Amino acid sequence: MISKKRVFAVGAIALAAVLTVSGCTSRTASSGDSTSSAAAGDGKVTVAFVPKLQGIPYFEAMNAGGKKAAEELGITWLYQGPTTADAAAQADIVRSYIQQNVSALIVAPNDPDSMAPLLKEAADKGIKVLTADTDAPDSVREVFVNQASVEGIGEALTDQLMTAMGGSGDYAIVSCGETAANLNAWIEVQKAYTASKYPNAKLTTIVYAGEDQAAATSMATDLMNANPNLKGLVGECTSSAPGVAQAVKDAGKIGQVFTDGLGTPQSMAPYLKDGSSSASILWDVQNLGYLAAWTGQQLAEGKTLAATNDVNDDLKGIAYDSASKVLLLGDPLVITKDNVDTFDY
Repeated sequence: MISKKRVFAVGAIALAAVLTVSGCTSRTASSGDSTSSAAAGDGKVTVAFVPKLQGIPYFEAMNAGGKKAAEELGITWLYQGPTTADAAAQADIVRSYIQQNVSALIVAPNDPDSMAPLLKEAADKGIKVLTADTDAPDSVREVFVNQASVEGIGEALTDQLMTAMGGSGDYAIVSCGETAANLNAWIEVQKAYTASKYPNAKLTTIVYAGEDQAAATSMATDLMNANPNLKGLVGECTSSAPGVAQAVKDAGKIGQVFTDGLGTPQSMAPYLKDGSSSASILWDVQNLGYLAAWTGQQLAEGKTLAATNDVNDDLKGIAYDSASKVLLLGDPLVITKDNVDTFDY
């Protein structure tokens, strides 16, 4: 079984201070890079990653980690995602990689159910199939490279918000993709955990903004207008976390409505510092990309994952659960105004 959460204060972990994602936010959503444009068939193991959405800091940080792995491991790393969080556009990219006959294919599916047949098509061609960041549990994927346990993330989001709210009051969630398996799993934990640990708090509403920060801000504003007693907002992904904080700031309700969410450090820094967000729950995103690339190589080379795996100096004791076929990066991290500046992405 995968261990339950242990939430670490990031200031105690020297995990991101030396990691940079230089220029990742300036890359256009449709552009590639020299590493990701390499063609398959040069004799190297070729690992392709298809994110939910290309061009946003989170997945560009994963790409940076994958590129680093490629340089150190001697593999070819391919990276391309849709320019909007669209399942059909993502499927077209997956089909392209299947046609290229890559060694390993890693997908963070926007819609796990519609992606499953394509993953089977890839596996039938002999391509090693993985998921990362977001799972497709009912597919043929051989491994899910998971950022942190479902319980760890869901409970950390709830605990941080309840600390800010004083353990009581109404709150709402602004999520992203309505079919995203990871987001929905975290929300189920948040529902149950709130009911069991915080009986004086109530999750009232869940809305979906796609991967659109402006839409998240608009929806959060509408939620506050519709419920004057609303005391908290959770941004369930890296675009909605800054979106809900911006809504609170725009409404002049800092200190009245509290927010947290899953946001990249630098996108959340101004909101953490001005109090419109109390905390961001995340993990080392670059290490997640590195781990995904390494895992793709292991499968492509016919290697078996151990119960614990030492990948490199930064990734030691990585747990693998053979029953669920889940490789776990580690525990969720709490990012606050006090430690956010230790991150460079």
